[in-house]
Amino acid sequence: MSQASTIGPEPEFHRRHLGLTDADRAALCEVVGVCDTDQLVVEALPADIRFDERLDIAGGLSEADVLQRARKLASLSRPRTSLIGMGYYGTHTPAVIQRSILENPSWYTAYTPYQPEISQGRLEMLLNFQTLVSELTGLDLANASLLDEATAAAEAMVMCRRGAGADRVVFMVDADTHPQTLAVLRTRAEPIGIEIRTAEDLVTANLDGVFGLLVSYPGSSGAIRELEPVISRGHEAGAKVIVASDLLALMVLVAPGHLGADIAIGSAQRFGVPMFAGGPHAAFIACREELARSLPGRLVGVSTDTQGRPALRLALQTREQHIRRERATSNVCTAQALLAVTAAAYAMWHGPDGLRAIAERVAGFTDRLVEALGSSGYRVHDESWFDTVTIDVDDAASLHRRARERGLDLREVSPTSVGVSFDETTTEQVFTSVLEVFGLGPGGEVSPPSGIPQWARRRDRPLPQRVFHRFHSEHEMLRELRRLSDRDLALDRTMIPLGSCTMKLNATVEMMPVTWPEFAQLHPFAPADESVGLRRIVDELCRDLLAITGYDAVSLQPNAGSQGEFAGLLAIRAYHQSRGDDQRRTCLIPTSAHGTNAASAVMAGMNVVPVATNDRGDVDLDDLRRRIAEAGDTVAAIMVTYPSTHGVFEPRIAEVCAAVHDAGGQVYVDGANLNALVGIARPGKFGADVSHLNLHKTFCIPHGGGGPGVGPVAVRSHLAAFLPGDPLDATSGVVGPVSAAPLGSAGILVISWAYLRLMGAEGLRRATHDALLSANYLAHRLEPFFPVLYRGPGGFVAHELILDLREITKSTGVTVDDVAKRLIDHGFHAPTVNFPVTGTLMVEPTESESWSELERFVDAMAAIRGEIDSVTKGRWNLDDSPLRHAPHTAADLLGDWDRPYPRLIGAFPDGQARSDKYFPPVSRIDAAYGDRNLMCSCEPLDALSEVTS
Repeated sequence: MSQASTIGPEPEFHRRHLGLTDADRAALCEVVGVCDTDQLVVEALPADIRFDERLDIAGGLSEADVLQRARKLASLSRPRTSLIGMGYYGTHTPAVIQRSILENPSWYTAYTPYQPEISQGRLEMLLNFQTLVSELTGLDLANASLLDEATAAAEAMVMCRRGAGADRVVFMVDADTHPQTLAVLRTRAEPIGIEIRTAEDLVTANLDGVFGLLVSYPGSSGAIRELEPVISRGHEAGAKVIVASDLLALMVLVAPGHLGADIAIGSAQRFGVPMFAGGPHAAFIACREELARSLPGRLVGVSTDTQGRPALRLALQTREQHIRRERATSNVCTAQALLAVTAAAYAMWHGPDGLRAIAERVAGFTDRLVEALGSSGYRVHDESWFDTVTIDVDDAASLHRRARERGLDLREVSPTSVGVSFDETTTEQVFTSVLEVFGLGPGGEVSPPSGIPQWARRRDRPLPQRVFHRFHSEHEMLRELRRLSDRDLALDRTMIPLGSCTMKLNATVEMMPVTWPEFAQLHPFAPADESVGLRRIVDELCRDLLAITGYDAVSLQPNAGSQGEFAGLLAIRAYHQSRGDDQRRTCLIPTSAHGTNAASAVMAGMNVVPVATNDRGDVDLDDLRRRIAEAGDTVAAIMVTYPSTHGVFEPRIAEVCAAVHDAGGQVYVDGANLNALVGIARPGKFGADVSHLNLHKTFCIPHGGGGPGVGPVAVRSHLAAFLPGDPLDATSGVVGPVSAAPLGSAGILVISWAYLRLMGAEGLRRATHDALLSANYLAHRLEPFFPVLYRGPGGFVAHELILDLREITKSTGVTVDDVAKRLIDHGFHAPTVNFPVTGTLMVEPTESESWSELERFVDAMAAIRGEIDSVTKGRWNLDDSPLRHAPHTAADLLGDWDRPYPRLIGAFPDGQARSDKYFPPVSRIDAAYGDRNLMCSCEPLDALSEVTS
C-alpha cells in the first residue's frame, strides 16, 4: 500500500483550533449538567436574541488551501518602489529580527505586561524603545508607543490642552504637516471644542487664544525650517510646542528637546517595520518630565523586587487614562508593543553608527537629486531637506505615468508639482530610474550641497547606552532575543486565562502571509492597482464580519478597540446632528463597563451618566428608566457590553435596547465579548445600532505584548454614512478619519481573513459552543474553592466567569494579587485582576484550550485554596506563607532559607521538581518604589543595581 493511501485527508482546521475532542465535550457537558452544547446555548442565551440559522460564510478550507488562496491574492498585489514618503518608508527588516520577533510566537502571543514578574523580557525591550525615543528627541521620557503618528499628534494636542485656561481653545498647526495627521487632529478636536488653525509661518501667526502649536521637522514637503524661533514664540504666547519628527532624521538633525520643544511625536515605522499598507506601526510620544503624569498610554519604569533586584514594571498606570472613566482625556488602552519591540531591536542591531550611516546615505541621495534637478532647470521648493523634496514640474500627471512605467511611485502633490522621498531601501538603480523619470542622465562626479542647514546639524552623539553597542553580530542578537523571550510567559507556553481579553490560539498558518512582501511592502497611499489582492481580502473580511454581526456596513480603519469605540460614538453623534438633535449628548454607561467606554464618550463630546447594575450583575432596568427620564431628549446613546462585563448573558438585553430606542437614543454594543456570540447571536439584529469588534480577540490577531490591535466599527444602515472618512479625501464622509491610514492596520487583516476562511460557518459555531462550555466547566469545577460571583439564568455563565475573593481577603488577608503571583509558580499567567469588581479574578478559558490544560488550571487553583486554608488554620502566618512570597525565583532555591515551608513547595507547588519548570526572573515587584523613583530609560539592568540597592 502506498504512503499516500494510508495518510488520509487533513482534518478540518477547526479540529486544530479547538482544544476539546468530541469525547471531551461529552465529559464536560456531563459536569455542567447539559446533554450537549446545543442545550447549553439554549439554556444560557435568551431566546429572543438567539440566531439559529447557519452563518453565510464560505470557508472550512484546509491550511494548504488557505495558503494557496492567499498566494493567489498576493500575486494580484504588485507594489512598486515607493518614493511617496508622507510618514511611510521602505525599510529592511533584519532577518534575525523578522524571524525572532515578528514571526516568533514567544513575542507575538504575549499579553500586555500587567503581571510584570512574567513580562521582564518584553518590558526590557519596551524600555529600550523608550530610551531610543528619548535619546533621539532630546526629551526626558517617552512612553512605550502609541497607535500611529496622527493619533499621537492628537494625544499630544490634548496633553497641551490640559491646564490651559478656558479661553484658550485654539490649536495651531504647521501647514507643512502630513495631511493625514491634520485630518485626524480635526476629527479629535471638534467634539471637545478645540479649534484647529493652520499657518504657513508659525513665527508671524496670530497666537491669541492658542494653547498649543504643532510644527513638523522636517515638514511634509521635506523642508527643514528653523525651530527655535517657533518654540520661543509659542512659549512667549503661553503655549506648549509639539514637534512632529522622524527618528531616522533625528540621527543627523538637532533634537527637538535640545531646541526647547515640550513634546515630540512621530512614527518608528522606518526602524525595521514594513509599511504594511498603513500599519501596524509604533508611534512615539516624548515629553519633558513635568508632563509625565499627563502622558497617555503606557510607561515602563524601573523598580525593585522583594530581594532588592532591579525589576521592570508599567509605571504610573493611572496614566492609562481610561481608568479615569468620565474624567479621562484619552481612551488609549493599547500600544503597538510588538512593533515597538521590533523598532528597538532594529536600533540595537545597527547601533548609533549604523543608524547614522543609513541617515547620511538617505540624505546623500536627496542631495544628489537636488543637484541634478537644479543643473537641469527644475525648481525645488525648499532650500533645506533630509530625505524628501517637492519639485515644480510642467505636467505632474505625465511624470507619474513615466515613474510607474519604471516601477516607481512619486508623491502626488498638485498638477504642477511632485514629491520624492528616499529611504533605506533606495539603491543606485532606483536613483538612476528617478533621474530618468525627470529626463536626466547620471551626470558627472560632483559634490552636491547638503540640504541640512548648519544650525540643524546634530553635534551630540545619541544612544550611548550599552544596549545599542553590544548586539551587532547575528549570534549575539539571536541570543539576546532568546534570552529576553525566555524571561516571559506567553501563550506559546501556557494558558492565559484572562477574562475580557480572549487569549486564544493564533494559528501559525494565519500568521504566515503577514510578512509576504506583496502585503507588507504596500504604501497606504499608493495607487489602488498595486493592492488589488489586499483589497480583495478586505472585501471578503468585511462581508464575513457583517454576516457574523448582522450589521449593514463596516469600517476597518480603527487600529484599536478604543478607536473603534470612538468612531462608533462619532457616528451616533453625527447621526443625531444630521437630524437637528444637537442636544442629544447624554451617554448612558453601566457602572460595570470597560473604562474605555466612558473615556471614548467624553472624547466624542458626550456627557457620561452611569447606570447601576443589580445584584445579578445585569443593567438595572429601573435605574436605566430613571436615567432616561431625567435625561429626556438629551439621550444620545447607551453603551453596553454583551455578554456583560460580569460574564453573563443578560436576559433582558432586548428591553434595554428598546428603552433607549423609545427615548430616541442609539444602542452601542461593545464587541469585546463577541467571542461568546459568533454564530449564535447577532447584535445588529437584536437591537444594537453600532459595535466595535476586536479582531485581536475574537478573530485571532495576536496581542503582541500589548498591541497590535484592530477595532473595526460596524453599524446598521442608518449610520453607514457616518463611518470614518478617508484621511486624504475630505469629501469621503461626514465624519473625519480616526486613524492615519485609510484601512488602519491593514497589514494584519489577513490574519482574521485566514481564520474565517479556515473555520467556516460550522467551525465558528463550534468555537463559540466550546468557549461557553469551557467557561461553564471551570465555573463548576472552581466553585468549591472560590465562589463564582455572577451567573445568568439557569446558573450558567457566558464565556468568562468572575471568582469572588472578597470574603477570603476579609477573613484571611489573602488578596487577588497573592493568588495571581502564586499562579506564576504553577506556570500560569494570572486571570484578570480586580476587574470589573475589585477583589475578584475574571477567568476566560477560550475555545482553544484542551481539557488537560483546563484541569491543570483547576489543580493550581485548588492547591492555592489549600494554602489559603493553611493560613486560616494557623499553619502559616500570611506574611511568611508561599502565597505572600510568590512568585519564587530559581535564586530562592539557593542560599539561606528561613521560611516555614520547604523551598521545594515554594518553587514546585505540586511537590514535584520538573525539568521544564518556568522560573520568573524576579520576585514580587515593589510598585510603590517605582512610582516614587521614576526611571524610564536604560542603561541595561545590571548597570542599575547600584542605584536600586
